[in-house]
Amino acid sequence: MNEKPPVSPVNEPDCELLEEIARLRQEILDLSELVATDVLTGLYNSRHFKNVLQAEMDRSKRTSVPTTLVMVDIDYLKAINDTHGYEAGNTVLQHIATALKDEVRATDIVCRYGGGKFAIIFPETHLRLAVKVADRIRGAIAITPVPCNGEYISISVSMGASVYIKTSMLEVIDFVDSVNKYLYEAKQSGRNCIRLIESTDLRRSTDERDLSFSDE
Repeated sequence: MNEKPPVSPVNEPDCELLEEIARLRQEILDLSELVATDVLTGLYNSRHFKNVLQAEMDRSKRTSVPTTLVMVDIDYLKAINDTHGYEAGNTVLQHIATALKDEVRATDIVCRYGGGKFAIIFPETHLRLAVKVADRIRGAIAITPVPCNGEYISISVSMGASVYIKTSMLEVIDFVDSVNKYLYEAKQSGRNCIRLIESTDLRRSTDERDLSFSDE
């Protein structure tokens, strides 16, 4: 956000308050960024995630353009922490955060949801396209070990995905829970895979049957 420079109330260019006002404005902007950011990964945090997701869901209602949500969870993060230590676990978290952020579009929103879980919001994106991108990232992560303290740690992630369309009836919490259900299915299926909503399940969460644009 571009802030206009402060103007002296008495039109004095050398007003002593101008520099202080500018400094305070910058501090407010910096604090706002910190409130929305996860310290370890530099990604947006869960609070910001929920706000942005709600805004995108509202936009889908207005415009009939879908919003796709993908939840990502690191497989066996506890085992990594137990075997290699928490610093190694933090390195893995940072590696995943970078991999996710670098491989999506500038308009997509990547957040750390908590623990070893991340969320990717794909605004104005059909389910199949978002899943294609997410699954490509999953595959790349699986073949790229993380260097840490002179050794390489093999990692993988599981993913769940669903789409929010104009006729969806879910609230934001319910939408997130539904995607977490597919993430759990991926975990139960052996991990290192992605599971997504099927047309029959999507139909139950809407108030009409025309789902053609969700699978383009």
